Amino acid sequence: MKKIAIVSCVEDWGGSEELWARSIPYLQQDGYKIVLLKSRINKSHPEFLALAKIGVDLIEMDPPGSFFKKYIKKAIRFSNKIATELKLRNAQPQELRTFKKAILKEAPSLVIIAQGINFDGLKLANECLSLGIPYVIISQKAVDFYWPSPNDRAMMLKVLQQAKRCFFVSQHNLRLTEEQFGKRLSNARVVFNPVKLSGTPLPYPESTAPYKLACVGRLFVLDKGQDILLRILAQKEWRARSVQVSFVGKGPDEAGLKEMAALLELDNVNFLGQLEDIGQIWQDHHALVLPSRSEGLPLSMVEAMSVGRVVIVSNAGGNAELLEEGHTGFIGEANEHSFAEAMERAWQLRDQWELIGKNASKYVNVHVPANPEQDFAELIHEVLST
Repeated sequence: MKKIAIVSCVEDWGGSEELWARSIPYLQQDGYKIVLLKSRINKSHPEFLALAKIGVDLIEMDPPGSFFKKYIKKAIRFSNKIATELKLRNAQPQELRTFKKAILKEAPSLVIIAQGINFDGLKLANECLSLGIPYVIISQKAVDFYWPSPNDRAMMLKVLQQAKRCFFVSQHNLRLTEEQFGKRLSNARVVFNPVKLSGTPLPYPESTAPYKLACVGRLFVLDKGQDILLRILAQKEWRARSVQVSFVGKGPDEAGLKEMAALLELDNVNFLGQLEDIGQIWQDHHALVLPSRSEGLPLSMVEAMSVGRVVIVSNAGGNAELLEEGHTGFIGEANEHSFAEAMERAWQLRDQWELIGKNASKYVNVHVPANPEQDFAELIHEVLST
């Protein structure tokens, strides 16, 4: 039986895990054995339990008490994603040896390097290259202000160019990666992440008193920009409006955002934590608002559009690739002035939100594949067949 090793560079579990995870049953149907390698695996997490249940071997490269325990604790103390990305990018020799040992033991026919950004796993991919093991790379995000280290550029470019495929979740992320490395990637392809919701518009909420906006995403301001939204809500005109904002998600900046909301005396802001059934939020919320500073293509936006909700988002990542201003949503830049203008345009057309949401749902149904995870599995099978 051919074996595929999936190497996840993402902490715990997040939207970046959905594509490879949901493709696994299709790969298994094609006769492939799947193993997952990750620095640490939360084996009580329902998603990892589900993987184990369908026969995926879960392998920790950094089990408790190992060499990396002290190093990971140091990264956690920084309490931000960039620290983790830097750790992965600047992988230590012992970490690379541990990865190499695991890959040699498993002897996969293909390695899938699943990255949180566009180069946090390339040193691991370089180990595959040196061992002569075919690999593909998934990049879930590219960040304008976060570029590869000058010392690593040549190695990383070679790894990208030698990959069987480089998958990106938006044209923006592909283009930015090519600009960061100064080369076109002929082996690159844009893919979509799976959408959990049905794609059928939900009934529009009956009550508009107040208008309820949901900000769905990890509570991490460097990426999601929730602080921008709080500053806008503190402006005089927004204080006077019948609006309530629900923050949905967890993250390292949760305490800071709650304290910022209290400082600004915002009594129309709620923090709902992590919700397993995100469809529940759209039963009584009218719009998504997401002022992200960096993105791939956020699932929260695609899901909100698919069920017929207005989206007010920044132009980060691939957001603008799915939006037509005023027709399927509203878009601004990730700063208070521009994003406040986008929110104002949306507010002035609030009587049309139901119609705009229906337009968004139709657009997603036409332009987003119905089963991206199956499409991805077919692409992997194609790579293995050549």
